[in-house]
Amino acid sequence: MGDTSVRIFSYEVSAESRDVRLDVFLSSRAVGLSRSRIQSLIGSGHVTVNNTLSKSGYKLKAGDHLVLRVPPSPPQSLKPESVDFSILYEDRSIIVLNKPAGVVVHPGPGHATGTIVHGLLKHGNRLSGIGGVLRPGIVHRLDKDTSGLMVVAKDDEAHTSLAEQFRSGRIKKGYAALVHGRLGGREGEIDLPVARHPKKRKEMSVTRSGGRRALTLWRKIEEFQSGFSLLSIVTKTGRTHQIRVHLSHVGHPVVGDPVYGYGRNWWKRHPLRKTGAMPIIKRQMLHARKLGFVHPEDDRYLEFEAPLPEDMEHTLQSLRPPAGQLQANKALDI
Repeated sequence: MGDTSVRIFSYEVSAESRDVRLDVFLSSRAVGLSRSRIQSLIGSGHVTVNNTLSKSGYKLKAGDHLVLRVPPSPPQSLKPESVDFSILYEDRSIIVLNKPAGVVVHPGPGHATGTIVHGLLKHGNRLSGIGGVLRPGIVHRLDKDTSGLMVVAKDDEAHTSLAEQFRSGRIKKGYAALVHGRLGGREGEIDLPVARHPKKRKEMSVTRSGGRRALTLWRKIEEFQSGFSLLSIVTKTGRTHQIRVHLSHVGHPVVGDPVYGYGRNWWKRHPLRKTGAMPIIKRQMLHARKLGFVHPEDDRYLEFEAPLPEDMEHTLQSLRPPAGQLQANKALDI
């Protein structure tokens, strides 16, 4: 699975990264590793600062020289499984897939089986090893209940190239979101930093200090008299839960979002639910509809689209009047 050689990355710390934690700095670089994976590598002696072992919490100084050594992943220990997702494109370097809602991307606490990774291993076990044994090939993630497009790396070179494109904001990411409320204007942007919630460690929140910049652009596609809006969204950064947190913060949470949206009691009281006009919504109405990037091998620009899944389309149809229904998919060009 991937290369069997050690991958080495080196960085010179600039003045703008002064006082940033070592693990935070490395997890934001082009390697595509999670912060927990970086911390593990630091703890096992695979990171040096000025030729000396350091700790995750070390505060960087301008001019520091960092070296990160990523060892080859141990032999595959996950059991391949049949998992429901469709592959839109595949070659010797990458796989582009359409993830259904309800499927977790990689193994973690509470999700030891049935993930996209398990399904990829069933499809074929040639995946990049940079992410470690539990995240082979995974360059980026979608939340469990967000559907849509993902790109997976089949070798370490592709992984590094794609991770750099994500880090630098060169990946084109477009989403469709059904949200609460009717927004003023036809388009806008939300430029607010996002950080881990100070009290709820599994959640994110908008913060005025200490967070990382997050930029979300939105365009209104369709407005419903019942108090909902369909948005086309482009993210210029890739923070955890970014779209969901931003929209909730400005008063228009994603419909069906169990964390940042409205709870079950609110839905039980809604007139459309009382009359049965709206179907039961089991997940956040957020879909990664468009994905564009430069191919890691030959620099071709590739772009893919995934139509709205059946549950989102059904929900939209229930909100529209019987006559003159709009073709939302055609209007969602990003």
